[in-house]
Amino acid sequence: MKSELSVKQRNNTKIIAKVGVLSAVAAVLMLLEFPLWFAPGFYELDFSEVPVLLGTFALGPAAGVSIEFVKILINFVINGTDTGGIGELANFIVGCSFVIPAGFIYKHKKTFFTAIMGLVAGTLGLTIVGSIINYYLLLPVYSKIYGWPIQAFIDMGNAINPSIINLKTFVMYAVVPFNLLKGLAVSSITLLIYKKISPVLHR
Repeated sequence: MKSELSVKQRNNTKIIAKVGVLSAVAAVLMLLEFPLWFAPGFYELDFSEVPVLLGTFALGPAAGVSIEFVKILINFVINGTDTGGIGELANFIVGCSFVIPAGFIYKHKKTFFTAIMGLVAGTLGLTIVGSIINYYLLLPVYSKIYGWPIQAFIDMGNAINPSIINLKTFVMYAVVPFNLLKGLAVSSITLLIYKKISPVLHR
């Protein structure tokens, strides 16, 4: 009995250590952001979800959520917040909408096909939840915090894409493509490196 408990404790310690390492890598990657040509400059692409997805596939959805949370927490400590934590909470929810569907589908049957299906589902979750949160929460919150009218964001989008004329088209032509591209890029990298990283994560 003691031996079983000891093994379980060692396994839990290993999982916690792996979550910590992956969270730290994700937090560093979160600092490396790249602007995109079709969206205003405050939408920047980063690859911090790659370590989160690697941990999710190797350790399960619960570990993925933990990595996502610790990543956001580290970034909060490093950069602080302009939104009273609302932006960080939104990022956490959006990140979870990506990794949870991917993790649950892959956990059911661990094959290359289910990994692709999980990542497709995660990308759709990311896009849908990200669009809803931007429309109803993030853009209104940033408008209040910075004292800018919503129209200012729309004008920034319109300068890039004339089809953006209101908040709905802003989400449709800036937020949706941004999240789809992010999901595709992160998913592709995850598929390319997971099998190489997997043995290390399963030790």
